[in-house]
Amino acid sequence: METDRIRATYLLRTAGDAAQVAETVAGEQSSGTFVRLAGESAALRDRAAARVERLHEVADSGLPPLPGCRPGAMRSFEMELSWPLETIGASLPNLMATVPGNLFELKDVAGLKLTGLALPDAFLAPQPGPAFGVEGTRQLSGVPRGPLIGTIIKPSVGLSPQETAALVQELAEGGIDFIKDDELQADGPACPFDDRVRAVLAVLDRHAARTGKRVMYAANLTGDIDEMRRRHDMLESLGGTCAMLSLNSVGMAGVLAFRRHSTLPIHAHRNGWGYLGRSVDNGWSYPAWSMLWRMAGVDHMHVNGPDNKFWEGDDSVIASARALLTPLSGSRSMAAMPVFSSGQTVRQAHGTWQRLGSADLIHCAGGGIIGHPAGTRGGVQAFRDAWDAAQSGSPLTEAAQRSPMLAQAMEAFR
Repeated sequence: METDRIRATYLLRTAGDAAQVAETVAGEQSSGTFVRLAGESAALRDRAAARVERLHEVADSGLPPLPGCRPGAMRSFEMELSWPLETIGASLPNLMATVPGNLFELKDVAGLKLTGLALPDAFLAPQPGPAFGVEGTRQLSGVPRGPLIGTIIKPSVGLSPQETAALVQELAEGGIDFIKDDELQADGPACPFDDRVRAVLAVLDRHAARTGKRVMYAANLTGDIDEMRRRHDMLESLGGTCAMLSLNSVGMAGVLAFRRHSTLPIHAHRNGWGYLGRSVDNGWSYPAWSMLWRMAGVDHMHVNGPDNKFWEGDDSVIASARALLTPLSGSRSMAAMPVFSSGQTVRQAHGTWQRLGSADLIHCAGGGIIGHPAGTRGGVQAFRDAWDAAQSGSPLTEAAQRSPMLAQAMEAFR
């Protein structure tokens, strides 16, 4: 196998001749167009064109095809394409323009899902990758082993800076490891970023001075590049330890620019992921999509959670988390810490541990901690007890007999 080519795998649905459609797709995303041009010589195609490396028929989903495609009996294929590195260079924005590109719009394509990427070391080597990742996050948070127990400021919006800080104080006193802004809370006039961050970090400073533990707070910096840089610098000057970005809002160029500027871990939220990944036969797979952001330098990435409130099944959630912890190559790991969230309670700890087999994660529960009958302190303790039981192999029901807070959580979150 040539080692200087960029490779992408897809699930292709079509009613046409699959081999011809695959060649059309390859041409569309490299040297070809809808008609053969005089300038597209055999030598040029050999040097610059994308190639169809593999085409293998698989079972079709039977789902309705994309609108506007050519009608007929639908068939599905695993398709692998490759591109010469020299036509793209080691550019993440241009990789995103090439590998998905216009393929989804072709009439002959009735469905297309990008399922995997394989990149040569010459592409991986220049990428920034995570500055902190798992180990750096553990050092900054003071959690050397086990999951980081985290939460999201709830209600998501509506709290003033002072009310946000009061909630943060309760959470810190309850023993939380990690707190994040909700992705909806940015810099609105009801809760300005500057006022909120000053109030929150003042609370966390006092807590750290008293206890020696600095809770990691991921402030939502999402904005244009100049705004994010200014917010980062303020957060850093006040002793903040984490910056949160909404990936689909900021975009690849924005994340890369922020990564070059930042001295803090980047907590990446995937809000909007559903429109990219929900379809079983169109869009992106999460392992392929997240690979790009890991190369761009994010340190944490959301992966949904088991038994979540959204559409995603547990197999997909666990596969996404495993992908984040899997090295991209022998020379560049670029592992990012998976963040489990979305309707999480004490009842998901055992399944998460058993399925993932790793505690290198942040387990965030908003209502599952803040909504505990005994308050936030009880919510944090219940979550810790659930994870201790999971890692020790003790059934949740037995652990609840030893932990009143866990027993209350199990009653509240059925």
